[in-house]
Amino acid sequence: MRGTLTPNLAEIAKKWYLVDARGKVLGRLASEVARILRGKNKPAFTPHLDTGDHVIVVNAAQVVLTGKKLQDKKYIRHSRYPGGLHSESAAEVLAAKPERIIENAVRGMLPKNRLGRQLIGKLKVYPAAEHPHQAQKPETVEL
Repeated sequence: MRGTLTPNLAEIAKKWYLVDARGKVLGRLASEVARILRGKNKPAFTPHLDTGDHVIVVNAAQVVLTGKKLQDKKYIRHSRYPGGLHSESAAEVLAAKPERIIENAVRGMLPKNRLGRQLIGKLKVYPAAEHPHQAQKPETVEL
């Protein structure tokens, strides 16, 4: 009797997907992107292996936050020096570095271990419609 089949890393085919964030709600977009990065959309999904695909997100500057999150949501980071706490609202981050909002949302939905750090490396986010990954022939996904 055979148990559960674990896919061989050489057998796992990695594809590239292109996602347009224009007009999409941040959380719903991030959960679908995390699902593709993790590989949960494939029949060969294995929790402890990287079975996911690469994702390119374009138009990150036009992502939508619902309610009053644009003013109320805070992004906090610390420089690890005394008094080094930096806090920015979502509107400030969206104006300065819009790709950071999507990266943080997707990172929060991935595992908090070395697999999660490996998976976040397969996410490429760009604030406008242009991206340098034409050679990978990404497949457009409608979320």
